[in-house]
Amino acid sequence: MPTLTKIYTMEEASEHNTKDDCWVVIEGKVYDVSSYLDEHPGGDDVLLKATGKDATEEFEDAGHSKTARDLMEQYCIGELDQTPPPIPELEIVSKKQDLKGLPQKVLNLSKQYWVVPVTVVGLSVVVGFLYLKKK
Repeated sequence: MPTLTKIYTMEEASEHNTKDDCWVVIEGKVYDVSSYLDEHPGGDDVLLKATGKDATEEFEDAGHSKTARDLMEQYCIGELDQTPPPIPELEIVSKKQDLKGLPQKVLNLSKQYWVVPVTVVGLSVVVGFLYLKKK
């Protein structure tokens, strides 16, 4: 049977990041710890820094006791939405549209830069004649 808890997004949870309205996300659950800030043994700044992200790692690193974990349950207000964000739809561009102006662009480039290949060929011919003349 599914749980009947409220589902929150990380965006919704991160909006509650002040001393008067503080939510943290730990292990996929959302906790409203606003009334617990003054009582927290590590200070309120620790909880305020944990807002807006998944604070599971910080919670586990602090080595909380079983009592602390049991105390957390009274502040649980819902669960984090675990569905992945939708993948944006890609725009498909027709190949015909891409190639439409390409031949004209190539033609324009070849008109602009004809000097370089002609110069290379001309120099090659001159060097070839000089080489043959020297033999």
